[in-house]
Amino acid sequence: MSRSIFFSAGQIKDLISVGQQIVIYDGYVLRLDSWLDQHPGGKLVILHMVGRDATCEINAYHNHRTRLLMKPFRIGRLEKPWVNIVPPTQGGQYVRDIQKEELLISDGSEKFGDSIACTGYASKPLNPSDCNRNTKIAAIEERETIAQVQAYPAVDDETQRAICAEYETLHERIRKDGFYVCRYSEYAKEGIRYAALFGAFLFFLIKEHYLVSSVFLGMFWHQIMFVAHDAGHRGITGNLVSDTLIGTFVADFCCGLSIGWWKQSHNVHHLVTNMPEHDPDLQNVPLFSTSPTYFKSIISTFYGSEFTWDAAADRLVAWQKWTYYPVMALARFNLYALSWWYLLIGSQRAQPWVDALEIAFMLCYWTIFGYGLVWCTLPDWPTRIGFVVISHASTMLLHVQITLSHWGMPTSNLGPIESFPQHQLRTTMDVECPEWLDWLHGGLQFQAVHHLFPRVPRHNLRSLQVLVKEFCSKTQVQYKCFSFIEGNKVVLGRLEEVAAMITELVQPAEGPIVCKEGVSVF
Repeated sequence: MSRSIFFSAGQIKDLISVGQQIVIYDGYVLRLDSWLDQHPGGKLVILHMVGRDATCEINAYHNHRTRLLMKPFRIGRLEKPWVNIVPPTQGGQYVRDIQKEELLISDGSEKFGDSIACTGYASKPLNPSDCNRNTKIAAIEERETIAQVQAYPAVDDETQRAICAEYETLHERIRKDGFYVCRYSEYAKEGIRYAALFGAFLFFLIKEHYLVSSVFLGMFWHQIMFVAHDAGHRGITGNLVSDTLIGTFVADFCCGLSIGWWKQSHNVHHLVTNMPEHDPDLQNVPLFSTSPTYFKSIISTFYGSEFTWDAAADRLVAWQKWTYYPVMALARFNLYALSWWYLLIGSQRAQPWVDALEIAFMLCYWTIFGYGLVWCTLPDWPTRIGFVVISHASTMLLHVQITLSHWGMPTSNLGPIESFPQHQLRTTMDVECPEWLDWLHGGLQFQAVHHLFPRVPRHNLRSLQVLVKEFCSKTQVQYKCFSFIEGNKVVLGRLEEVAAMITELVQPAEGPIVCKEGVSVF
């Protein structure tokens, strides 16, 4: 019956205005309210797609069998044209005025013109100093946004739909050419490497060369987590339960990290990449800031709490270029904390048995590593501290690799009309390396390719890179690829650039600043 019902753009906005979770897919209108709490990828990834034509995103993240399961959620077909709107979870407001029978729409964004609106903080009364600071931040954000608009194809409906059409054509080609076929022989080769690293760890441990042993344990953790990444994207077997079990064993049992936390965070990161208010991978205030948006303090839609910009952030971010590598060396300790936070407090997973399994596996990890190895095997406190610090610092390359592809890339939000492929390529860069070094980077050096096609097994990404370059040449969307050293320079340069913006904020303003409430300050 739903196939004969057509919804206009106004009717869809009406449904959203009363709290229904409406997503457009392949010309159909999906109502996903009843699926929010059941979605294996978490509810937030759906909420970020409300009011959008998510055809590209859904095809990228779901195989054919899963897409067939969406049919019961169809409530009708789309009466074109449709232009994407800002999802409510990102600030879009669609409230029906019953008396006037009209939809009051506010997408939460500010328009930049000759004078820039200054709203102040929602929790504080407006005053000239707040207005002065917020106006400067808005000007910096506008400057960066204009640079992005000029560097990429036009963000209009026609242009972005054409890019999506080319993307879908490419996607169909990689399906037919077998890029989704996992090459299990590559895992056999990797298994030898994992066994060699773990064997070296045990050998030097038995020989009582404890600190040398710790290096090999860290290298083992670094390498085997690539398998957990594959499993988290269902890129090994393609089966949800099987890949969940593989990922849980590798991440939780072998490494003490929650695959559930990683999946919940990572799925959101993939969809709203480098959007300061929404991407948890960027939300590192007060230690780091890669966007001027954080200067005005933001509410994280992922954590549901405020990231406040204060004096500590001013001081720490000013030095972030120098603290980047030391913090990356210790980043694993933060992942432990986030893993336990997720399992004990933050999990919203529809499969509670997985949470129980994760907790059991992580307790096994800490029993073996924390008690059996660090406490019972290592002879004294200096050795214990040295072993823990060195083993964890040895995973530093993984943390640098994770941040490398995004921290140096733009964070400007070009609006809901920007297509999925353009947004991913605009906010992600690849790292060029010789093919013989692929094992070291574990496929994460092809992050731009991976963000376009997250389910493609990582051993196929190098071959797929050629097709992505052709796609970028055809659509005029930039493809950023740097050497590992150049990529590090890009990230450090961005960290230094954002730190310099703090100085810009405290400089006297040039000319009058006009505020929303009619206050004029200098």
